[in-house]
Amino acid sequence: MGTDGDGTTDEQISAVLTTPGRWAVVGLSTNRARPAHGVAAYVQQLGHEIVPVHPRAETVHGATGYARLADVPGPVDVVDVFVNSARAGQVVDEAIAVGARAVWLQLGVRDPAAEVRARQAGLLVVVDRCPAIEGRARGLG
Repeated sequence: MGTDGDGTTDEQISAVLTTPGRWAVVGLSTNRARPAHGVAAYVQQLGHEIVPVHPRAETVHGATGYARLADVPGPVDVVDVFVNSARAGQVVDEAIAVGARAVWLQLGVRDPAAEVRARQAGLLVVVDRCPAIEGRARGLG
């Protein structure tokens, strides 16, 4: 049983990827050149519902966008964070506030204090990994 260096096991990562859920993708826009665009499509391909969260509140991959995580109606299972590390803590705090069960900090996104807050609030925290890379490595999608 491997871990990501922060205590998240391979089994936990696999469970997040394979358990159907609603993923709020923070930083997702219509810009196809941004990594969030392709990763969100992959997450959809795995069978998850995506919810774009971006200040412009754009519709992406057929999903209605919202300006803020707090604006998303209904439950959010996973908050996928595609913002820079300086903004990650605020997003993690919003994920805690909306009752998400997991927060996924993308490659290069780190905020150790926010990661601790999320774990203390009972969220699964995946750090410095990409769902598309992790899923494909597991033969998903």
